[in-house]
Amino acid sequence: MRVSELQRERKSYQPKMPNVLKGKLHAVKGEPTESVADQERVKELFPYTYGMPSITFEEGENAGAKHEAINVGVLLSGGQAPGGHNVIAGIFDGIKALNPQSRLYGFLMGPSGLIEHKYIELTDEIIDEYRNTGGFDMIGSGRTKLETKDQFDSGLEILRELGISALVIVGGDDSNTNACVLAEYYKSIDAGVQVIGCPKTIDGDLKNEQIETSFGFDTATKVYSEIIGNIERDCNSARKYWHFIKVMGRSASHIALECALQTQPNICLISEEVEEKKQSLSQIVEYIASIVTKRAAEGNNFGVALIPEGLIEFIPSMRSLISELNDLLAKEGDGFARTPKEEQLEFIASRLSAENAETFRSLPDTVAFQIAGERDPHGNVQVSLIETEKLLSGMVAKKLAEWKKEGKYEGSFKTQHHFLGYEGRCAAPSNFDADYCYTLGFTASKLIEAGLTGYMSSVQNLTREVSQWIAGGTPITMMFNIERRGGKDKPVIRKALVDLEGAPFREFESHREEWSKETAFVYPGPIQYWGPSSVCDRPTKTILLEHK
Repeated sequence: MRVSELQRERKSYQPKMPNVLKGKLHAVKGEPTESVADQERVKELFPYTYGMPSITFEEGENAGAKHEAINVGVLLSGGQAPGGHNVIAGIFDGIKALNPQSRLYGFLMGPSGLIEHKYIELTDEIIDEYRNTGGFDMIGSGRTKLETKDQFDSGLEILRELGISALVIVGGDDSNTNACVLAEYYKSIDAGVQVIGCPKTIDGDLKNEQIETSFGFDTATKVYSEIIGNIERDCNSARKYWHFIKVMGRSASHIALECALQTQPNICLISEEVEEKKQSLSQIVEYIASIVTKRAAEGNNFGVALIPEGLIEFIPSMRSLISELNDLLAKEGDGFARTPKEEQLEFIASRLSAENAETFRSLPDTVAFQIAGERDPHGNVQVSLIETEKLLSGMVAKKLAEWKKEGKYEGSFKTQHHFLGYEGRCAAPSNFDADYCYTLGFTASKLIEAGLTGYMSSVQNLTREVSQWIAGGTPITMMFNIERRGGKDKPVIRKALVDLEGAPFREFESHREEWSKETAFVYPGPIQYWGPSSVCDRPTKTILLEHK
C-alpha cells in the first residue's frame, strides 16, 4: 500500500490509553440491568443475555499471571467511520498482551465474510500498516444482516474450524443488535463462542448513559466543519449565493448540531425540533424564506443553511407517509418493481391511505421516486438519496417570488447545493478517535478475557484526560426496545436523538437568532494532529456541553 507523508508520520503515533488498562485488572459487576423499554418482551426474546450487570474494570492483583492463547475474530459492519483500524489494533494488542501466541482473524467485507468463510489472519505486519489510518480497507465492511439460524450456523462452522472462541462485531445500532442476537443464539446452544460489540457510527445516535459517544463522530464532524467553514468563507467573499448544505444524519441531527456549534451558520434545521413542533414542509420553507428576506433587507443576499440528512422523515406528514411506504414496499416491493416506471407512482398512491396518498401526490416526481426508491438492508428509506437541500431551496425560491410580487421581499436569491457524506466517513482519525477507538478495542479484549458475551465495549469519562477514562462493558439488551422494522416488530437498540432540553441544543438555541441575522461564521480549519493539546486533543462541543 502506498502511503502519504501524513500516513507515514501517523503510524508512529501511539494512542493514549486509560491507566486502568495498563496493568492487571478485574471486572467489577454492577446491578442487574433491564432494557430501556418493552422489558417483558425483550426478556422473553433474550432469556440467556437479558438482565446481565454492567461491567467496570478496576486495577487488580497478581499482575503477570499467564493466560492461555486465544483465537479471536473481528468484522466491520455497516458504513465506514474514522478509527475502525485502531479498534482492530486495540483488540490485537490486547489479546497479544494476554498471550503472544493469541491470534486475530479478520472476516472480509463484513458479516458476509463470516457466513461465506472469507477471512485473513491479521499479523503484526498488517496491523502496523493500518494503525491510526482512516477507512475500513484493512478487511472491508458490508451491510449483510446476521439474523437467521442458517447464517449463525454457517458462521459457527468457520469459527470452530479456526478455533475462534470470541467474535468482535464493530458496528452501529443495527449491527450491534445483530451481535446480541448472535450472542444469544450461541449461548443458547452452548457453542462456546463469545460475542462482543463496539459502538460505531458517525451519526452520533448510538449513545446513552454508558456509551457517551460512538466512534467516528468526532472526526467526521471536524472534517465536515472544516468544509462548511471553507464554504462560509467563500460565501462571505463572493456575497452572492445561499449555500444549502445537507449533512449526514439519517435518524438524528447530532452532526448538524455539532457542525452548527462549530461554524455558526445562518440557518440550521434540527429534525427533532421539527417533529416536536409538528412543523409542516410549508412552515419550514417560510422560516427559511423569512431569514433570507431579513438578510436581504440589510443588503446581504447570501448565507449558509445546514440541513440534516433525515429531515424529511421528521416532518409529521412525511414520516407518516414513509412509515406506510416502508410497510407497503415490504409486502408489495416485487409488484412495484415489475410496474412500468410511468405507472409506479400511481401504483403506490393507489395503495396508500387517503391522507398519505394526498401527501405523496403533492410531491415533485423526482422526490416521490426518491422516497419510493430501493430500501436499505434494514427496510428503511435511503434518505441520503433524497435531495432535501434542492427541494427546500426550490420551494424557498418559489415563496420568495410570491413575496416579491406582494412587495414583501426585495433581493437576489441564487443557490449552491452541497451534500457532505462520504467526505467524512474514511478520514484519518482525530487524536480523540485514535485514542478512543484503540481503547474500545483493547477493552473488548478484556471483556473477552473476563469470559463475557452479549456486551458492548464501553469507555466513559471522555471529557477528562485519557489516563482517567473508565473502561468497561454494557449489556446490549440494556439498550433495546421494540420497533416496527420492515413490517414487523423487532428488538433494536434505541437510537439517541438530539435532546431538545440538553445543553448542546440549548447552546445552539441561545445563539440561533443572532447567527441568522449576522454573518457570524467561524472557520475551524482542518483537524490538527500535532501542537497544543487544546487544539489537537479537544473532543466535540457536543460531549463537552453534555458533561459540563
